[in-house]
Amino acid sequence: MEIGTDKDHVHFLVQSVPTSSVTKLVTVVISVTAREVFRVCPHVKKQLWGGEFWTDGYFASTVGTHGNEATIRNYVEEQGGVYQQLHEDRQLALF
Repeated sequence: MEIGTDKDHVHFLVQSVPTSSVTKLVTVVISVTAREVFRVCPHVKKQLWGGEFWTDGYFASTVGTHGNEATIRNYVEEQGGVYQQLHEDRQLALF
């Protein structure tokens, strides 16, 4: 997983199996990340309108066998200027 941030949005590059729907992946990512932000920084929830961390909209695209993953990874890493690793490379437990 790669995460890139900009002023007002976030880019994720996520690897998954073809049997997982994009909607399911987005739902899991926003759920897990919001829960972790609220756990680590509980004061954030009080500052948000309605206590929601993410907006309802998102854009998702896929990279297939013939796509250029390196180009997309570079794009994500370059968001917001200096790239900072915000995660560990490990398998997330969904349930």
